[in-house]
Amino acid sequence: MPTLLVHYQELALKGRNRPWFVERLLRNLREGTAGLGVAEVRPLMGRVEVVPRPGADVDAIVERIRRTFGIANVSRAERVEPTIEAIERGLLGLLEGRATGSFRVAATRADKQFPIPSPEVERLVGGTIRAAHGWTVDLGAPGLTASVEIIPGAAFCFVDRERGLGGLPTGVSGRALCLLSGGIDSPVAAWRMMRRGCRVALAHFHSHPIVSRASQDKAQAITRVLTSYQIHSRLLLVPFADVQRHVAAAVPPALRVVLYRRFMLRIAERLARRAGARALVTGEVLGQVASQTLDNMATIDAATALPVLRPLVGMDKEEITAEAKRIGTYAISIQPDEDCCQVFTPRHPATRTRPADAERAEAGLPLEALVEAAVGGAVLQTYDLAGPCP
Repeated sequence: MPTLLVHYQELALKGRNRPWFVERLLRNLREGTAGLGVAEVRPLMGRVEVVPRPGADVDAIVERIRRTFGIANVSRAERVEPTIEAIERGLLGLLEGRATGSFRVAATRADKQFPIPSPEVERLVGGTIRAAHGWTVDLGAPGLTASVEIIPGAAFCFVDRERGLGGLPTGVSGRALCLLSGGIDSPVAAWRMMRRGCRVALAHFHSHPIVSRASQDKAQAITRVLTSYQIHSRLLLVPFADVQRHVAAAVPPALRVVLYRRFMLRIAERLARRAGARALVTGEVLGQVASQTLDNMATIDAATALPVLRPLVGMDKEEITAEAKRIGTYAISIQPDEDCCQVFTPRHPATRTRPADAERAEAGLPLEALVEAAVGGAVLQTYDLAGPCP
């Protein structure tokens, strides 16, 4: 019977907590493949089986599985009776039409009651394949690996493994709120936190009506891509023009960027607490621009009591760009727009600020009123996984 065999890796190291992690993974797989013709998602010994219904779009199911965090790999497999004869028939069927000069058989016997040890399974099945195709056995660098996994009551035969994203299942690490710009970095930062099991809400600060809605459109498009990985997303569109007007009118130019960021964190903290998020996430990279120095980061972080996580802090632009392309956000991020970071921005921002400097500059601003107005004006949009992956 054709089926899909899913393997996880990091979850296997979780000890007594592993059942909870696996249950979350199963739930995510069921939600992620809903509507695609999946009959069942069931746990096995150290693996998961996803059973497509007859006529289901298996390619679409595999792609959804591959985008589910916590998955090491997925294989299109044949479920057969746990006998050598059935295993041989299953693998010969999968190998029909294949061309290779060399092969090997890799057998795993999770069911220790199965009477034939794994090396003997490999020898017997390998002999049958060699007789049928004439291929050379190569245990070191084979052109093709025919795999067998035996569990109580069943055996699985497969040839190819399609890599998953690894990491931890979405939802096992709590909630975080990511400040989402229209650039390349912050979507990658959000994705990296999702990969570590966080449910990530997104907050996009915009300067409409001073500028167009282009940055909001980009944030929405990026959110749709990120939703294809975490299944459900919340995007908050936060008005920021009024804050920028007040800061530009009252604060020396060199300090404006730092104060903008401090206001963003204050507003994001209020929104995060309402959503049950325990941390803020940004796409900042140490030294990438003048405002992203250690001194400035410390000054900015002092504006919030929540931890500020920077998953990209030690990466360079080339690494981040490559990852953005891989996850599917790059093409959207490079589209031209007018985001709030381009409004009232000084040519020479300060690079070595202290919290006391920022507090003095903020003394004449109606902090609480500005924060409350931005929080109250935030528009919430929800996204759910539907249709083909972007």
